[in-house]
Amino acid sequence: MNNDQVFTNNPTLALYLSQEHDCSYLPGQQARTLFLDPSTSVDALLYQFLIDQGFRRSGAHLYRPACNSCNACTSLRLPVAEFRPNRSQRRCWKRNFGHFSITPCPAEFDEEHYALYVEYLQQRHPDGSMSNTDPQQYLSFLTTPWAETVFYEFRYKDRLVAVAATDLLPEGISSVYTFFAPGMQTEGIGVFALLWQIQHAEKLGRRWLYPGYWISNCSKMNYKSRYRPLEAWNGQEWLHFGSGETLLLP
Repeated sequence: MNNDQVFTNNPTLALYLSQEHDCSYLPGQQARTLFLDPSTSVDALLYQFLIDQGFRRSGAHLYRPACNSCNACTSLRLPVAEFRPNRSQRRCWKRNFGHFSITPCPAEFDEEHYALYVEYLQQRHPDGSMSNTDPQQYLSFLTTPWAETVFYEFRYKDRLVAVAATDLLPEGISSVYTFFAPGMQTEGIGVFALLWQIQHAEKLGRRWLYPGYWISNCSKMNYKSRYRPLEAWNGQEWLHFGSGETLLLP
């Protein structure tokens, strides 16, 4: 990644800071968000540069937490060539591998995908802000014109059981969002989908898998620290954590 090239193409990157709002992950906490000016022309190089500065995307919006009194959200990346699954992950892989057909699909509206997405939200996040979704909100959340997004669908026989919305970047792949049939949770389909993405990134010759933000005190987000080794963004640099080390807050 050539940072000079990024800034040559984008000599001024306008960033804005939101007002404080209720945190979506930690009850009682106030959050603020630093986000890229939505009018900025984004390309693959800029997206790669910003994700390597701890940013993520939600739809077309590139953002990073910037809270006044909390640094619980830690951006992670996993060096795929160094990844070593733990015992539980190996069992999950062995239990699921070969049982699913996995197909890349365009990042566009599909009635079957959307029905699974709605079912997933109703089961996993019934009281969340995303639960009252519609097709336009669904696409606005998962897709953007400037990213190379693929919907990888996982099927058991003919039944759709999971979809992994994934961005392909020059140096890595970003796991944007994975949703699956609620009954498949006991089979570890969510774990298997992330393990598959790690393997797929290596097959594509990408260096990194970006799983998003890790939050120690949020049960829906702290599972990400189980995939090792990891690198965590501390606001200035990426810090390496091996399989026997504790992942600390920056």
